Amino acid sequence: MKFKAERIIQIREQLGMSKAEAARKLNMSAMGYGRYENGQREPSFQTVCFIASTFNTTSDYLYGLTDDPNPSTITISSSEDPELFSFVNSLQKDKSLEKRLLEYFNKLTQQNK
Repeated sequence: MKFKAERIIQIREQLGMSKAEAARKLNMSAMGYGRYENGQREPSFQTVCFIASTFNTTSDYLYGLTDDPNPSTITISSSEDPELFSFVNSLQKDKSLEKRLLEYFNKLTQQNK
């Protein structure tokens, strides 16, 4: 698989980030990040997965295996967002609560249209 440098640029621009901001968010040097965008260096598979997760896309999109940049799953970390993690965990345990909240959410979204 070949990493598609233009795709990381598209995602970064859609997020409204500069190269420097993207590098900081990924905890890497601006020069190292720039090499990925310029196609001078191919990131490891682990790095591509980290970039995809951080930028809310998929490794398949960054490798050009799909044209859909939107992930079909979302990972919620208990260490990064303990309240949201607990909330989702509660929903998974109580399907009746999940159903009620989805109905409420659907009503709210209908009102906002």
